[in-house]
Amino acid sequence: MRESRLKLTAGFTSLLIVSAMFIVPFLWLLRSSVMDLSQIFIMPPQWIPKPFHFENFKEALTVVPFGTFFKNTLIIVAGVLLGTVVSSTIAAFGFSRIKWKGRDMVFAILMSSMMLPGAVTLIPSFIGWKELGFYDTFYPLIVPAYFGGGMFNIFLLRQFYMSIPQDFDEAALVDGANYFQIYWRILLPLSRSAVIVVALFTFLASWNDFMGPLIYLKSDSRFTLALGLQMFQGSYNAQWDLLMAASTAVVLPCVLVFLIGQRFFLEGITLTGLKG
Repeated sequence: MRESRLKLTAGFTSLLIVSAMFIVPFLWLLRSSVMDLSQIFIMPPQWIPKPFHFENFKEALTVVPFGTFFKNTLIIVAGVLLGTVVSSTIAAFGFSRIKWKGRDMVFAILMSSMMLPGAVTLIPSFIGWKELGFYDTFYPLIVPAYFGGGMFNIFLLRQFYMSIPQDFDEAALVDGANYFQIYWRILLPLSRSAVIVVALFTFLASWNDFMGPLIYLKSDSRFTLALGLQMFQGSYNAQWDLLMAASTAVVLPCVLVFLIGQRFFLEGITLTGLKG
């Protein structure tokens, strides 16, 4: 009995320590967003602002064209989200429910591409998009999502599809359904949780993407929120109070999206991979 209590206490202590590692930086961001610049880095740290400077948010969101950055980010995120969900679900369906020669070998080769560092394809991709005349446009950031949506997403959905009995497909084929109808009317409704997981991952990755817009976008009018935050940092100083306020405004949509989709996220992660 005593040993079990010690294990339980040790488990809770470990969880508290790990939770603090993630929560403390977020709390630091929140308190800094409503502080005066002179208060942010004083030692020992002052956790409660005196007074609260809520005007930091108004100034941060107006000193740079955040409305334009927000619109650009929404366009990119919407395009990437649609392309990833559509193409990855179709590709995963082909690798899990349709039998064709060399299917497993092709899937294994594609899986091996996940070990390829992104830096290896960075320069060839940039040269290719520039030669096509798409530099300083949203196309290099959106179009690739329509060609599979990423191997990780395909793998995640494939594992979920394989956990669904093949009897559904056979019954539908007997009733005269084709493969697209099986995909659209059977697999997608049954795999809603897994699709939402892919959508959540895609939204967070695209919303917070900094490297892609930095490489392919040059005009300020096409900047995203991630690039807009960089404007608060100069060569010799930084407007930390405004940067923290703007960062808080950018992070909040991610927190809200995750809280809304948390139930589906946990369900999808739990059920994915039950059958390999």
